[in-house]
Amino acid sequence: MNNRLTKVMYAAVLAAVTLSSCSKNDTPGPTSPVDDGTRWITLTAAFPDDNGTAGNGGTLAYAITPENAADPNYEVKIFDAGNGFSLKSERTARVQASADGQYLYNIQYTGAEGGVFNKYKVSGEGKYVEDGLELNTAIILGTSPRWTKAAENIGVGVSFINARDSYTGEVPNHQYQHPKGEIRMANIDLNNNAITNTGVIEVDLGAELEGQGYHVWRADVPVLNKAQDKLFIGVGIRRHDLDNRELEAGRGGALSWATTDERDLGTVTYVVDYPSLRNPKTITSTVAQTDNLSYRTMTQYVGTDGHVYQAATAMGSGHQILRIDKSTNEYDNSYNFDLNAALNINDAGIRAFRYVQDGIGLVLYTRETAEGGYLALVDLNNHTATPLTTDYEGDEALATAFGQFQNIGADGDYIYVPLTPTGKNGNLYVVNWKTKEITKGAKLINGSGSHYIGAY
Repeated sequence: MNNRLTKVMYAAVLAAVTLSSCSKNDTPGPTSPVDDGTRWITLTAAFPDDNGTAGNGGTLAYAITPENAADPNYEVKIFDAGNGFSLKSERTARVQASADGQYLYNIQYTGAEGGVFNKYKVSGEGKYVEDGLELNTAIILGTSPRWTKAAENIGVGVSFINARDSYTGEVPNHQYQHPKGEIRMANIDLNNNAITNTGVIEVDLGAELEGQGYHVWRADVPVLNKAQDKLFIGVGIRRHDLDNRELEAGRGGALSWATTDERDLGTVTYVVDYPSLRNPKTITSTVAQTDNLSYRTMTQYVGTDGHVYQAATAMGSGHQILRIDKSTNEYDNSYNFDLNAALNINDAGIRAFRYVQDGIGLVLYTRETAEGGYLALVDLNNHTATPLTTDYEGDEALATAFGQFQNIGADGDYIYVPLTPTGKNGNLYVVNWKTKEITKGAKLINGSGSHYIGAY
């Protein structure tokens, strides 16, 4: 596996900086908001696209105080004209935030400005002002990058691109070829809206695994370890069925070699040195086989103890939380938090995970045998879980909203979770993670085909 910073990519960084300085934000804009010390809680909500796909058309933001968040008589009408602030993005924005809630960060997803980074200063309600210049990451990461706040003030974007066709030749004389591909990476200084380094991993799973049809198809949820010298990147792994010569149509109708659900490969994570983004290698869990790729929510965090805790979940199919050891930067295969065992059920699928503090976290999960969406506090040290009852947990439309959920908010002793079944009103739930008490807070007024997807 080679990691190179080519002259082309170096030029791309310079081009990205140049494009950002040519941004339309060079023109005078609104006066920056005054920071009065309020700890704002930003709520985000997504609305349908032109085809009517729920929650896939764009994102609004609205900020409230902790007092309003806890008040069940307070109403958030984010979809009313002039209320919610429209974050720039043709499709659902991929939003991150500073720990103090003062700034939102977003990389626009798809469209003419896909890959453009924006930073917003938060000043309450629908008052958000762009801070600094736009930054174009598309030349490096493409127009649909995955990205996270990998540590405070540090963003990392990743994209899996340039995969080959999985076959050569014409049917029926086609032959299998491994798709390979590469993972591109970019370090982003969130304070100064700047790309500080780029890198590329030429995907190589080794002859044995590739000879069995295993291949990478996605990269996501990058996170830095506590020492900030290693970057962990989640990857999606699929397996081509080499015993089946049939081709199947994928997204957009493109043909590819047929895949199989048979898998004998643990959860895989790529590791590179940081900030150099060099020396890539894979680490593999023997505890779980579900991918570490999440969907639109962060699923791996540095714990208070310095270990990385990672929800092994591929769009809700996994029920385990794994640990990467702080000393070795390898999977600790003696550790396995099993949500099913902790809840005494057998059909949980984690949809979102937030590590809070001292081994305590919160998960949003769905079930195969029951409709709706569910919450549980998890104790990762003692391998226990406490179910949290809400008014909407049995509503199948909440499971739809969970499918696009992006962020569980946390500040001090409290966790903030907006729950709105798609197209229906809901509430912001406030959880005291120390006492395990859950209360119903502000009422969230929804819109058709819409749902609230995050708290920051």
